[in-house]
Amino acid sequence: MRIAMIGTGYVGLVSGVCFSDFGHDVICVDKDPAKIARLEAGEIPIYEPGLEDLMARNVEAGRLSFTTDLAQAVDGAEAVFIAVGTPTRRGDGHADLTYVMAAVEDVARTLTGYAVIVTKSTVPVGTNRKVKQTMAKANPEAEFDVASNPEFLREGAAIDDFMKPDRVVVGVQTTRAAEVMADIYRPLYLRDFPIVTTDLESAEMIKYASNAFLATKITFINEMAALCERVGADVKEVSRGMGLDGRIGNKFLHAGPGYGGSCFPKDTSALARIGQEHAMPQNIVETVIRVNEGIKHRMIEKLRDLCDGQFNGKIIAVLGVTFKPNTDDMRDAPALTIIPALVGAGAKVRVVDPQGRTEGETLLPGVNWQDDPYKATNNADLLVILTEWNEFRALDLKKIAKRMATPRMADLRNIYSAKDAKRAGFDAYEAVGRKALDG
Repeated sequence: MRIAMIGTGYVGLVSGVCFSDFGHDVICVDKDPAKIARLEAGEIPIYEPGLEDLMARNVEAGRLSFTTDLAQAVDGAEAVFIAVGTPTRRGDGHADLTYVMAAVEDVARTLTGYAVIVTKSTVPVGTNRKVKQTMAKANPEAEFDVASNPEFLREGAAIDDFMKPDRVVVGVQTTRAAEVMADIYRPLYLRDFPIVTTDLESAEMIKYASNAFLATKITFINEMAALCERVGADVKEVSRGMGLDGRIGNKFLHAGPGYGGSCFPKDTSALARIGQEHAMPQNIVETVIRVNEGIKHRMIEKLRDLCDGQFNGKIIAVLGVTFKPNTDDMRDAPALTIIPALVGAGAKVRVVDPQGRTEGETLLPGVNWQDDPYKATNNADLLVILTEWNEFRALDLKKIAKRMATPRMADLRNIYSAKDAKRAGFDAYEAVGRKALDG
């Protein structure tokens, strides 16, 4: 099957590469000539484990190509996927559909035969009906159907998520469109992965409701963590005990400095806005958004306490700035709230992150980027673990404690324990929802 993938960002590129690995003929389109040139040279513009090798294999097999020519990509395509950005719109919190609708109009004008126009981008409920209207207006002669196919890819594990999904959600209006989508995902049907075929509105809602629920789980355990600190409980034990309940499950119950990334902040905000527009306020979602922001600021106060009440003049080593490990994505990362607060209050901040420097240099001005966590902690007053990269899970804490001016640690991902810190020679240790070591 011939597929056109409009947009070569995270979702578009991963989806396009994986579809080509299914055996489909995929052309990925982007307006940025520099990005296309990099892709044609075999360079990946994002960090995603395994993607570069998978891309190279399918390019070599002749199933995957890249172009800036939309007409070339759409010509003869049986499915056209739209995977462009839907950032939060300034002022009202809604998803900005400017890029989606612009892509739709361009596709309509270049369509040469029947195709299913598939929205891969996360879009508010009702968007796909607008896509249909926009297509028909831009090209009244066009023969097409519209489908909603939201993605559920975790950065850092996207290929596995695509190839072995919990489910694939497909929203359609016609049998013909359903058949095309079934052909696209046939390899998953054959391996008995669940395919949920439903209407357009339900497919759109599934995406928002899923992400909002996961954000709620994270925020709930973070609130429990704050209470655990006050009553003397250990949030890791609490989450373990909760997670063994099959009705709850153990995923997304890891306390930390708040959620970030490309999906949860944007999608919770959009869902709250959808509720407001339909006079059906999403009170839980709105509370989750507010509490999540508060959690980041609670982390700042943790760090301030470890610095004797002030950051001015303190040397602080921060390990990890991406919103999660195994990605270079900095979007809405807790680091973007926490680190500027440190720098703004006069701290000298040293940062180490395996993949975050390229974006971080622009987003985090005033910090000193380093490659070695041990050098970064030399004569430091505080060590902060902000992202749980594997590189930070087995540090020689004793070596670090000896190098620091005042051996104090804020472990905001609960990698270590107060016992580990004490044994290594730290004077103070703070985690999230766990017993502290007071100096």
